[in-house]
Amino acid sequence: MKKHLHFDLEEYAARQTATLHALKARNLDGLLMFRQESMYYLTGYDTFGYVHFQALFLGADGHLCLLTRAPDRLQAEFTSVIEDIRVWVDGEGADPYRELGAILAERGVRDGRIGIELEAYGLTAAKGLGVLHALEGLCDHEDASDLVSRQRLLKSPAELTHVRRAAELADASLQAAERLTAPGAYEGDILAAMQAAVFQGGGDDPANETIIGSGPGSLMCRYFTGRRHLDAVDQLTLEFAGVYRHYHACLMRTLMVGRAAPAQVSMHAAALDSMQAAREALKPGRPIGEVFDAHARTLDAAGHRDHRMNACGYSLGTTFAPNWMDWPMFYAGNPVIAEPGMVFFIHIILFDKDRELAMTLGQTVEVTDRGNDALSKAPLDLIVKTA
Repeated sequence: MKKHLHFDLEEYAARQTATLHALKARNLDGLLMFRQESMYYLTGYDTFGYVHFQALFLGADGHLCLLTRAPDRLQAEFTSVIEDIRVWVDGEGADPYRELGAILAERGVRDGRIGIELEAYGLTAAKGLGVLHALEGLCDHEDASDLVSRQRLLKSPAELTHVRRAAELADASLQAAERLTAPGAYEGDILAAMQAAVFQGGGDDPANETIIGSGPGSLMCRYFTGRRHLDAVDQLTLEFAGVYRHYHACLMRTLMVGRAAPAQVSMHAAALDSMQAAREALKPGRPIGEVFDAHARTLDAAGHRDHRMNACGYSLGTTFAPNWMDWPMFYAGNPVIAEPGMVFFIHIILFDKDRELAMTLGQTVEVTDRGNDALSKAPLDLIVKTA
């Protein structure tokens, strides 16, 4: 079967080698992975099968072994470089944890020490207890949830190519939304057009739902079900991603419908100033907590302390459901140092509950040697749709 890979073999080999060096530095005999992002990043393995029990083990010798269910055996063969694929059989009394323990013993970790991705959507509390039980008397372990995640933070040139394509798809999605937004327009039609623009451009489903809300729903920054038609005078908040090969580039906007009230024009000006301040603070060699500080100072000075959030963005990369947010996040005091090759989504969110007014701006940027570059070509001007 011909492999369906999105990077060359040398790229995967370099990523695995870097992970092996990290294991050696922490005196670990291997890494037990439950994050789908880690599996995709290191091997290309592409599935939503992590909703069931599966695990990928990378030994200190470089050997990869995947334990999964039968539906994902061919999936792994087709999409990944993994050669050693084991299947646990569904059935009453099935015990994949025992089989995992046997694999680890086979791979020579008895009486050793391994890292485990304990912070993973694919590892529920119940599954985690099963894994820890399987390791009792076999080997020691430590939380290594950060090991591959930190590695993924810096994007390679090949990855940045996918991110930039995702940004183009995000721009196309925004253009589709602008074309359809008008008094009386149906949110469902707008959402369908936005998603179609991504799919028609060769893109993928986002790792979480597109956020769309008008009227009182425009003050939400989470997806909620139930579509409505836009009023003659309304506001429409959108937070969405262009996605290509699972790499995300996000945008966020609040569109004015019918007209823009003076208060909303003022809110947009404050959000624009805050975005500029945040981008000026995002510099290589500086803690990313300074990005939040710059954003907050600007909004607070404009009288919006009670309307802003306590974070203003996060890293983006290759992520899987249920969330496209990646580590780390812009919040006060975050000590992570910005470096060229990092990709961040900066979002400025203002929700004035008392006046029921929303204003948001968001764009994806790449950290460079000089500062950062916006990956989207979409302007940050206030969008007012009258017809």
